[in-house]
Amino acid sequence: MLGVFMVAGLLFVQPTAAEQPDVYSPPAELPGLRLLEEIQTAITTLAEQVKPTVVNLFPIQPGGRGRDSRGAPPNATGSGSGFIVDSNGYIITNHHVIGDALEVEVRFADKTKLIAQVIGRDPDTDLALLKVRPDRPLPSVRFGDSSLVKVGQWVLAVGNPFGLDRTVTLGVVSGIGRENINLSRYENFIQTDASINPGNSGGPLFNLHGEVIGINTAIINFAQGIGFAIPSNMAKQVIEQLQAKGKVERGWLGIGIQALTPELAKQFGVSEQEGVLVNEVFEGDPAFHAGMKPGDIIVRLNGTVVDSPAKLSRLIGTLSPGSTASVEVVRDRTRITLEIPVTARRDTPVVASLPPAGGETRLGLVLQDLTPALAEKFNLRETEGVLIAKVEPGSLAHAEGLREGDLIKEVNRIAVLTVKDFRDTLGRIRRGDSVLLRVVRESQAFFVVLTVTQ
Repeated sequence: MLGVFMVAGLLFVQPTAAEQPDVYSPPAELPGLRLLEEIQTAITTLAEQVKPTVVNLFPIQPGGRGRDSRGAPPNATGSGSGFIVDSNGYIITNHHVIGDALEVEVRFADKTKLIAQVIGRDPDTDLALLKVRPDRPLPSVRFGDSSLVKVGQWVLAVGNPFGLDRTVTLGVVSGIGRENINLSRYENFIQTDASINPGNSGGPLFNLHGEVIGINTAIINFAQGIGFAIPSNMAKQVIEQLQAKGKVERGWLGIGIQALTPELAKQFGVSEQEGVLVNEVFEGDPAFHAGMKPGDIIVRLNGTVVDSPAKLSRLIGTLSPGSTASVEVVRDRTRITLEIPVTARRDTPVVASLPPAGGETRLGLVLQDLTPALAEKFNLRETEGVLIAKVEPGSLAHAEGLREGDLIKEVNRIAVLTVKDFRDTLGRIRRGDSVLLRVVRESQAFFVVLTVTQ
């Protein structure tokens, strides 16, 4: 029976004991709860330990102390993050965070502020090194070995997204060795789904031991859960040079390179993923003196397998000027090793791109011998070769991206100096055969394959 009573003019209906609803009473300990609590404690403890090493950065315009690169007032949201790598005041961040600033206001976890000097910057890896002069030792991070990072391992990202100081996000490593993201010259990113937002750039990516394994750098704007971090091993090498010399010196072999397409791989007798094709060897540079030739396929550098132009460029960039590189190449289906003295990199581009995929009537080309006037017109440094005067629309040559002003230097690995040389060589090619051309466009060389269909 229901009990009915009045309190302050309100009518209450009290259920009888038999009608009382069941109240959930958890067991003394759910299965696995203790393990989850231990994991939670480990993560929260880690977060508390590493947060003081992360700083908020405000680039200062010339004559605008206390204002960031956008002219914002002193208490405005910072433009990025950084972290302390030495108790004496060295701080790492991204180059794109500080831009061209020479000074940066640094805000610490304890709300204190100091002005940092920019010690050096490296746009090629998007890293920069700052230095403050503290009156006490600062909490600092330690680096981990990014070569040991595994897909699926847990990571912690710390930064200052949207002005929310020292925000911590937890996730996993989603991928490693990511390249061709077009964020910097040398790319070997760690991909993570730990949330990275504007303002996180320059902040650390920690493993569960509290070691920095990456520097959070970028996100894909149109995607969720896709962020990229520069591996710690790459960062350490750059920072050591910035600290010692204020700049980074990289190795230079003096070659142009391109990826192996299936057609090119077939022509050179290798598998598609087996190495990187050398399309140019610059006269007077280290590779030239060591005997490297256009058409060589680089498969290893100092014992490391090479499978993409980006990886080869990155490996060459890690070489120290004055050292010697052991380069294994495939030449005419034979493996040889070249010992190449390394010099300092110059600003000439290393990677020569293949033109977008898609006279000599079979190929759709009108040709003429190169003259000094034509070389000047098309910005060519060469003095000999066969110039493409016209490319027929819809032809084989047009489909493979050849264009007026390109200079043909070789046909099927045979040098051609005149139109007669070209026709003599082409005359030995039958219908259905492939033609391997080595072409120079302005200052870049590349290989292209055409298949004769008529």
